[in-house]
Amino acid sequence: ASFVTQTAVTGGEDALVGNVNKLIVSPPGYSGTPRKGHLVFDACFESGNLGRVDYISEFEFDLFIRPDTCNPRFRVWFNFTVENVRETQRVIFNVVNFSKTKSLYRDGMSPVVKSTSRPKWQRLPAKNVYYYRCPDHRRNYVMSFAFCFDREDDVYQFAYCYPYTYSRLQHYLATLERRNLPYLQREQLGLSVQQRRLDLLTITNSEREKKLVFLTARVHPGESPASFVCQGVIDFLVSQHPVAQILRDHVIFKIVPMLNPDGVYLGNYRCSLMGFDLNRHWQDPSPWAHPTLHAVKQLIVQMNQDPRVSLEFYIDVHAHSTMLNGFMYGNVFEDEERVQRQAVFPRLLCQNAPDFSFSNTSFNRDVVKAGTGRRFLGGLLDDTSYCYTLEVSFYSYMTAGSTAPVPYTEETYMKLGRNVARTFLDYYKLNNLIKDNRPTPIQR
Repeated sequence: ASFVTQTAVTGGEDALVGNVNKLIVSPPGYSGTPRKGHLVFDACFESGNLGRVDYISEFEFDLFIRPDTCNPRFRVWFNFTVENVRETQRVIFNVVNFSKTKSLYRDGMSPVVKSTSRPKWQRLPAKNVYYYRCPDHRRNYVMSFAFCFDREDDVYQFAYCYPYTYSRLQHYLATLERRNLPYLQREQLGLSVQQRRLDLLTITNSEREKKLVFLTARVHPGESPASFVCQGVIDFLVSQHPVAQILRDHVIFKIVPMLNPDGVYLGNYRCSLMGFDLNRHWQDPSPWAHPTLHAVKQLIVQMNQDPRVSLEFYIDVHAHSTMLNGFMYGNVFEDEERVQRQAVFPRLLCQNAPDFSFSNTSFNRDVVKAGTGRRFLGGLLDDTSYCYTLEVSFYSYMTAGSTAPVPYTEETYMKLGRNVARTFLDYYKLNNLIKDNRPTPIQR
């Protein structure tokens, strides 16, 4: 399939990233204008990822994930479009070069799809998806899915999970800003290597001496569910809900919704533009190589030194590729009482969120996790602060009553975020301020 590689390297700046660019995959030996059914693949768009396509037969295509920029180790996220289809054309796509072996594809996960005439993302039926070790691909793990194109004029888009792009975030934040809410402040904390915005939101009624909760998301760009959870938190905290009003009176929320905007933009799974897993560089982030991390760490260190600020929580939101449900990672302490106190928030969250699993929640001190936000800040902040990684499954959750896993949707990811925000009401024992769901005036 030499024509494939030729097409993939043309195209100016796109060649830098190595995504296929309006790649026409015709049968070998075919020349002339492409016919209907000669599929055209494209991933030269924001958060796109597809590195190569091999024609196997008119019904079958091998797809290669483009590795993270400057880091060949990570190949998980994919996001591409297909057009010029023939009506009722049935195909099998084999994604052949995943860098992970364990995957939720073994447990029923399936890619998501949308098309021009059906713009809402939906999951493919699990029965059309196979995940197996393939002798034809050096015993690599392959995820194959069957699909039937039904509308000739549609452009179809497939992705590993619901995409949430940098532009989508910018649009969302601009819309929030236009509402001129007195308790919401948006500022640019810094810029990424490629000069994208690092946004910081502050949500509170007045910045008197109060407890402070710091939340970050999308340090790993392919973990798009983290952005839906984060948006759920923000939507709830800026709402007119009585619980949100009380929380704004008592707590300052600082939120950095996208720690790795370049990686998100480029369609990487785990790394920044320069190939760094930013979540391993908290100990000593460089202002030029890890500028977003450097800016956030500086802010946290500065707030931690300010006697007027009581930084009580740091939560970093991620998505998990082999586990179900939402769950948390916390730190390990010698002091038993502190261990118990650290378990309080996840226990309360478990009561508010049916998809949150306390049994999957664990507390660890693996050496490999030493450079993560949770571990580094756990060592930096004092013993009244708690640092967690909040994980949510790329695929689904089991509730107490369910016999089969329930696949997550964009909406249910956001709902988990709303439940995380609500849980601070219970944690800070502010429930008594709500009577018949109406907040009572607080005695100053």
